[in-house]
Amino acid sequence: MWEFIHWPYVKEFFFFGNWQLCVKVWHFNNPDRKMALGNLKRKAMDMLDSLLSARIQEKLEQEQKREQRHKLVGPPKLWRQKRDFQIRFLKKHGLKPQHKLIDLGCGTLRGGIPLIDYLQKGHYYGLEVREETLEEGRKELAEAWLEHKEPALLSSPDVATIDLGETFEYIWAFSVLVHMNDTILDGALGFVAKHLAKDGVFYANVGLGEAPERKWQSFPVVRRPLEFYEDARLKHGLACEDLGLLSSFGDVKAHKGKGFQHMLKITPKRG
Repeated sequence: MWEFIHWPYVKEFFFFGNWQLCVKVWHFNNPDRKMALGNLKRKAMDMLDSLLSARIQEKLEQEQKREQRHKLVGPPKLWRQKRDFQIRFLKKHGLKPQHKLIDLGCGTLRGGIPLIDYLQKGHYYGLEVREETLEEGRKELAEAWLEHKEPALLSSPDVATIDLGETFEYIWAFSVLVHMNDTILDGALGFVAKHLAKDGVFYANVGLGEAPERKWQSFPVVRRPLEFYEDARLKHGLACEDLGLLSSFGDVKAHKGKGFQHMLKITPKRG
């Protein structure tokens, strides 16, 4: 009975799910219309089920792949929420497409992809200490079809040695300072002071308070009193303001007992 099918319309069904149109066309080309319509509907639904199953499987595999990639920088099941939080926070705090931004500790571009997409071509700079992690970020960039935005992705074991030769309106460090010892933190603040525009701002979340140091992957997890950051910024001519709990800005993990996570706003000291 397949000789009665108008194949162009079957093709349209495959691409647009328009099985009703396919049925309508076949209705006028098959002498046993009732049986033909029933058979076609069953076959159409079987084909649709098959297509949907394949698509669902593809989506599951893509999600598992991204979880494996982004577990290098945080909880694998929360990568999408962490991504959404970062661009939402920065846009709420004034980030515009024409601004230039440094993503300090950009990792796998978990948060970088929507920023690269949002900012103008060449306005995103991502810095990462681990080359193998940044390589995963380059793969993420290619899979997102955003290589044409030409972000600068740089790997260096010591951020203090980097000189980009220009200043930036925004510097961003999400869940990065908490993994720096005192020496590396001092170098990072020196880097910020050198690259922050006069009217620029550096946002970074930190763990405040006192707690024994622990490890995450190969990095320390450090909590410090706010006074430590206030003293550290003085050396580099910076001003520091505690904006409050990270949870107040909608960070998903911060809602789950992470009351020590705060967001700092650091700017060039004026006057």
